[in-house]
Amino acid sequence: MLESYVTPILMSYVNRYIKNLKPSDLQLSLWGGDVVLSKLELKLDVLEQELKLPFTFLSGHIHELRIHVPWTKLGSEPVVITINTMECILKLKDGIQDDHESCGSNSTNRSTTENTKSSVKPRRIQQAAPTDPDLPPGYVQSLIRRVVNNVNIVINNLILKYVEDDIVLSVNITSAECYTVGELWDRAFMDISATDLVLRKVINFSDCTVCLDKRNASGKIEFYQDPLLYKCSFRTRLHFTYDNLNSKMPSVIKIHTLVESLKLSITDQQLPMFIRIMQLGIALYYGEIGNFKDGETEESACHNKDMLGNITGAEGETRVDMQYPGQYKGQELYSQQEDEQPQGWVSWAWSFVPAIVSYDDGEEEYLGNDPTSTTHQQKAQTLKDPIVSIGFYCTKATVTFKLTEMQAESSYYSPQKVKSKEVLCWEQEGTTVEALMMGEPFFDCQIGFVGCRAMCLKGIMGVKDFEESMNRSETEACFFICGENLNMKGLTYLTNSLFDYRSPENNGTRAEFILDAANHKETYTEIAGMQRFGAFYMDYLYTMENTSGKGDELDIVNAKKTKAFLKKPIGSANQQDFSSGKSEDLGTLQEKSTKSLVIGPLDFRLDSSAVHRILKMIVCALEHEYEPYSRLKPDIKGESETMLNPEEVASLEEYIPTRHTSITLLKCTFTIFMAEFNLLDHLLPVIMGEKNSSNFMNTTNFQSLRPLPSIQILVDKINLEHSVPMYAEHLVHVVSSLTQPSDNLLHYCYAHCYLKIFGFQAGLTSLDCRGSYCIPVPIIPSFSTALYGKLLKLSTCWTKRSQIAITEGIFELPNLTVQATRAQTLLLQAIYQSWSHIGNVSSSAVNEALMNEVFQTIGVKSKNPLPTLEGSIQNVELKYCSTSLVKCASGTMGSIKICAKAPGESGKEKLIPLLQGPSDTKDLHSSRWLNESRKPESLLAPDLIAFTALVPQYMDYCHSSETTM
Repeated sequence: MLESYVTPILMSYVNRYIKNLKPSDLQLSLWGGDVVLSKLELKLDVLEQELKLPFTFLSGHIHELRIHVPWTKLGSEPVVITINTMECILKLKDGIQDDHESCGSNSTNRSTTENTKSSVKPRRIQQAAPTDPDLPPGYVQSLIRRVVNNVNIVINNLILKYVEDDIVLSVNITSAECYTVGELWDRAFMDISATDLVLRKVINFSDCTVCLDKRNASGKIEFYQDPLLYKCSFRTRLHFTYDNLNSKMPSVIKIHTLVESLKLSITDQQLPMFIRIMQLGIALYYGEIGNFKDGETEESACHNKDMLGNITGAEGETRVDMQYPGQYKGQELYSQQEDEQPQGWVSWAWSFVPAIVSYDDGEEEYLGNDPTSTTHQQKAQTLKDPIVSIGFYCTKATVTFKLTEMQAESSYYSPQKVKSKEVLCWEQEGTTVEALMMGEPFFDCQIGFVGCRAMCLKGIMGVKDFEESMNRSETEACFFICGENLNMKGLTYLTNSLFDYRSPENNGTRAEFILDAANHKETYTEIAGMQRFGAFYMDYLYTMENTSGKGDELDIVNAKKTKAFLKKPIGSANQQDFSSGKSEDLGTLQEKSTKSLVIGPLDFRLDSSAVHRILKMIVCALEHEYEPYSRLKPDIKGESETMLNPEEVASLEEYIPTRHTSITLLKCTFTIFMAEFNLLDHLLPVIMGEKNSSNFMNTTNFQSLRPLPSIQILVDKINLEHSVPMYAEHLVHVVSSLTQPSDNLLHYCYAHCYLKIFGFQAGLTSLDCRGSYCIPVPIIPSFSTALYGKLLKLSTCWTKRSQIAITEGIFELPNLTVQATRAQTLLLQAIYQSWSHIGNVSSSAVNEALMNEVFQTIGVKSKNPLPTLEGSIQNVELKYCSTSLVKCASGTMGSIKICAKAPGESGKEKLIPLLQGPSDTKDLHSSRWLNESRKPESLLAPDLIAFTALVPQYMDYCHSSETTM
């Protein structure tokens, strides 16, 4: 009978996660085809053991569970599992004590489980032995696989809550349904076959609402905020590719989610809590919280093993034991035992891949002497980590920032209500978030979007600058524009996703992936990223590669050894582990982490409305400060430091892992307008920490000023590069203990930063009442510059070495020219004073005559050109260095020139030099010397100015201080 095979599988799952079930009643109901269970309590300890999250479950229950099994059509209709109203409440674990307590309970549960296994296993095999000669083992295996692959799961009213401090985050999903689909992503009853080794599933989420509220000291929510996300629906497509019919796990897994419209709303009270949630995610990713403690490895390995399929019921009950191939279980055990260091969220999430995507392979226990099982076990020995692709795609996203205020009802006894007002809106189109991973050695995340813009809404701090009554255009409200329009760009953000009809999976072919750093760098360039997106592109790549050409298994071994060495506490007894490994093995593995960010052409307009809204958001974010998730440890050097021998030092020098970040901005336009109103005295002190925030409201009326003068800055390209050692703390402790560390080792003990600016130019322009700009008047012609700096990590470890530089910087400026007329200088002064002086700007400060003098009418030649003052410098180089004893600054300047340009005869400019050098003064007595423009004889000419300044840190070590020119 099929019931004898399928029933124990379903029963074991239900009994493992739900309390107080009677197996006899459950079995009879299943044989009838339908099961209805009400008011169920979840086994929270089992969930915590298997999930191994840094959270603990406060409660978890299911209102109703329905299981429908079509026994007569089991090969053509799906098993349907319906959950009506499921609610779970979580909180962050209190600390190490909770972890150790859970470890103790886990150990007890593990011993109980082993006893149960030994007592139940004989009975399980006896009950599970096939007795029907019409159902051969191969058929049972195929049928169970087919049933499991087509299980439909429906969850109605899913409620998840997370509480921390005064934060209450709740997620409510009205309906979520997972079912199997065919090639066209339509609902179907499918199974993998020899000709089509692919399984497709779809998960539809309906009406997802996310709320973020603040609770008081008693745990109650006094005022409910607007939902962060309200009734958002989205769909997820899952695509599993297998190597063969007997594969236990897919070789390629794709999980992609598409959201057509995402509308987020954040109030001023929610902003600090929202930032706190983001910090939680970052801390989880880097493994700063929720780590496995020392001594917990054995239990964790056992839980991994249980999670991968050991499903145990109570003693004396029918039980199913799902097991993975021996090599895979050994690999899991090894990864837990070898790497006892804190693991990040990615490593934790990766451990769930087998449990999520594999089907119930407990049927092998029922197959008796099936010869196919032996063949399957042999093939499973070559099991490798699958390729996992996770993607999130959003067609249009909107984030609205609101300010709230309390509003009392008309009745005295009526409670106060929170009224919110929209002040800022961010719109984004064509968003993509993709992650590609293959085990621990490879992880890549790419984020991009096609276009975005930011707009001002309504009023701010009592200034009604964009109220409906003002009748201002949308162009004036928009102060930030980046990228392109999605209608013009097309659906490039969906390229190679499961929602792209041109993707390999949607055309019956197998996708190819780039899984090595060299090819990845050649393929995913800045140009390729901008062609696909246009506004923003980020690529984060982490790899561990073995340059010796040895096997993947050795790759993992070397990775564990290298990480263990660099992350061992200084002075610990386990440092000798490094010396026990072969230096040639440690030197062959290269661990890399690179982040590349590219921002496309952007236009940033800083007027009063935009500046006050941005600063107001910053003030709101600073209103409530939470304790950080991870605190920096004091730099205390261990007393029993282990000195490295020459072989170990040579192995360390071969390759030191670093984190490299590159940020590039292309074609940037920054426009700083004259302030139309200025209330910065109520915002800047709060940001600087000088006083607390206050709800200041302006009472004066807003008057738009047109034409509105502004400073416009154009930059062709800005490039910022930053590199830092991956394990800085431990590397610095090791290198600082060496007697004479090499320059190479010292280089990696610094954080390095490079800033390059190309094509920087600035000018004056004005915005008229029609929203158009006049032709910019140049003030600073185009120039380029570069800045380099480095900072010694953990400087307290180098106090005994006064010759080691703590900070060092170099600034280079090939040339810089500034030119302006008197009118232009007065206009620049007026723009500056509008921001430095508090209050509304007087229209008399910028009169019409001054504007006409600065911005001449197009096509009209000026009869009397105004005199211009021009200054330029060339070949400027400044250097700065500081040690524990002295600060040093030096610099050179190649040339300087200050002159006045005045209108001369017949339209020619007359040059009047005021200051110029270096210069040949042998013809100083002649009249023509003043009228000529002189340049340095050659670039190799002596510098005009060279200086050096030394300032001692401590007067006790002061021997000399001098300045030379």
